[in-house]
Amino acid sequence: MLKVAILDDYQNVAQEFVDLEKLSGKYEFKIFSEPFVDEADALDQLSEFEALLIMRERTPMTKNLIDNLTKLKFIITSGSRNKAIDLEAAKKRKIVVCGTEINFYPTSELTWALMLGLAKNFKEEIDNMYQGYWQTSVGIELRGKILGLIGLGRVGSEVAKIGKVFGMQVMAWSENLNLDKCKELDVLPCSKEDLIKTSDFLSIHVQGGERYKDCITLKELDKMKKTAFIINTSRGPIINEDDLIIALSTNVIAGAGIDVYEKEPLPENNKLRFLPNALLTPHIGYVTAENYSIFYTQMIEDLEACVNGKPIRVIE
Repeated sequence: MLKVAILDDYQNVAQEFVDLEKLSGKYEFKIFSEPFVDEADALDQLSEFEALLIMRERTPMTKNLIDNLTKLKFIITSGSRNKAIDLEAAKKRKIVVCGTEINFYPTSELTWALMLGLAKNFKEEIDNMYQGYWQTSVGIELRGKILGLIGLGRVGSEVAKIGKVFGMQVMAWSENLNLDKCKELDVLPCSKEDLIKTSDFLSIHVQGGERYKDCITLKELDKMKKTAFIINTSRGPIINEDDLIIALSTNVIAGAGIDVYEKEPLPENNKLRFLPNALLTPHIGYVTAENYSIFYTQMIEDLEACVNGKPIRVIE
């Protein structure tokens, strides 16, 4: 019987989206609902498994992990790509890596939830309502403000469309910005420096990886308006976290809406948790019932296809 580990089920909901009992005659499943302490812990607990069903970019599938999980045959991830998997190491071990489809709309929706929350001082006002207070701050309007987008791909394009509906001026920059897409969406292409200096709301929508690591440091934050906000629903390392903490602590910028972090889950003592101008969510941009239904259903489809020798949705 094939031993299958379902990793990263932080909310204990995997079995709500797929009936594992129906497959119990073919597979021996074990669900991991807590993150591993470290890589040594992951190696120890996963040593007997032949297939791993993982949530995108939660538990890193490093070269060391892949090389030392000697029984591993299949890695199946949510999403059509996962930069936390060392694909070269998997290829050398002849481990098949497969993915799933994903809805990108939830991330753009969360981006706007964070942006509106910052503009209307949700954190302060909601906390104060439970303390018995009433109207303790003054918010700002979005109409007429400049929305700067780092990245104009699938998510960035959706954010741009909504920005136009709110009556915002939308600008964009990335290293491979599509000018035709800018024209189609009535978005002004610009340099990174102009985007950072001009934006009232700066929102990040590029992929993770080395290309955009530390794309925003204290150098860039210092160039932003003191009244500006930054939003990150993409990948934590795109903004240097230590520099962001300094900028927020010293009011270099007005605030930040953050859903992704350098280390996840975010440690309890991380300084971001204690900043009044940081509006934080726990990487929930893609966490919806609709996406989880797609993920877990297609993970099982992938697993069955791999076992039958005809892998589908292969990631190379």
